[in-house]
Amino acid sequence: MRLRTLPVSLSGVVMATALAKATGHFSWWPALLCLMFALLAQITSNFANEYYDYKRGADKVGRVGPRRGVTEGDIRPVTLLWVTFATLAAACVVGCLLIPIGGWWLLPMGIVIALAALAYSTGPYPLSYHGLGELAVFLFFGIVPVTLTYYVQALHMHPIVILASMTIGLLGVNVLLVNNYRDVDDDREAGKRTSVVIFGRRPAAVAYLINGYVAVALLTPLWMLSVFGKWSAFMLLLAPALYLMMHTLTWRALISRDGAALNPLLGATARNMLIFTLLLSAALIAQRLM
Repeated sequence: MRLRTLPVSLSGVVMATALAKATGHFSWWPALLCLMFALLAQITSNFANEYYDYKRGADKVGRVGPRRGVTEGDIRPVTLLWVTFATLAAACVVGCLLIPIGGWWLLPMGIVIALAALAYSTGPYPLSYHGLGELAVFLFFGIVPVTLTYYVQALHMHPIVILASMTIGLLGVNVLLVNNYRDVDDDREAGKRTSVVIFGRRPAAVAYLINGYVAVALLTPLWMLSVFGKWSAFMLLLAPALYLMMHTLTWRALISRDGAALNPLLGATARNMLIFTLLLSAALIAQRLM
C-alpha cells in the first residue's frame, strides 16, 4: 500500500472539506465517500505500479528503495494482480455512491480516474515511463480530488478551491520527485524515462524546492478573502511558515544524500504535506470565506 505516501490522497480531501466548511457547505457523507475513494484509488495505483514494474523488470532484488514484495518473492504476482483489481472495484463502488449526490457526469469522470490509476504504470503508453508521472500526480492527486470533493458538498465551485487544488497537486508532485530522484539509476537502467531520468537530478532538486514555495504562494488570496479571529489568523500564518521551514530542511537533506539514505525523505515529504494541510484546514474550519 506504501502507507507513507497515502497523505498525498488524504490531503486533497481534507483541504477541500475544510474549504467546504469555511464556505458553509460541509457535508460529512460526501466527504467520507471522497476520502474512501481517494485512498482506494491511490492504493490501486500503488499496487498496479508494483505489479507492472515487476513485469517490466523495473524493480530488482535488493533495490535501493523500500522492499517490493513481488520482486522479492514475498507475494505471488497473480495474487497482487487480483488484489489490484479488487481494490479498484471497491473504489468504483464507493465512487458510484457519489452519483446521486453530484450527478451522472461523475460516472465518466470516475472511469477516467480508474483508468488513470492503471495507466500510470501500464497500457500502451504508461505515463510513469514517459516523463508524465508528475503531470498525472498534479491532475489526479491535486486538481481532481480537491475540486470534486468540494463540488459534491457545495454543488458549485469557488475560486479558492482551484488554487488549493493546484497547491495540493504541487505538494503531491514533490513526493513523486523524491521517489524518482532516489531511483534514477535503476530507472535509467530499466528504460523507465521518468522526468528525473530525462532532465537529471539537479533540475529535479530545484523543481522540488520551487514547488513548495509556489504551492504556498498560490494560497495568498486566501488571506484576502478570509474573515477570521485571532486564533485562525495565527493558524493561517503558522501553516505556511512551519511548512516552508520543514520543506527547506528536507530539500537540504535531499541534495546531500544518496542511495538508501534518501528513503526517509519520501515519508518526510508526505509528512510535510499532511502537516501543512492539517494546520491550514484547522484555520479554515475556525473561520469563514467571503
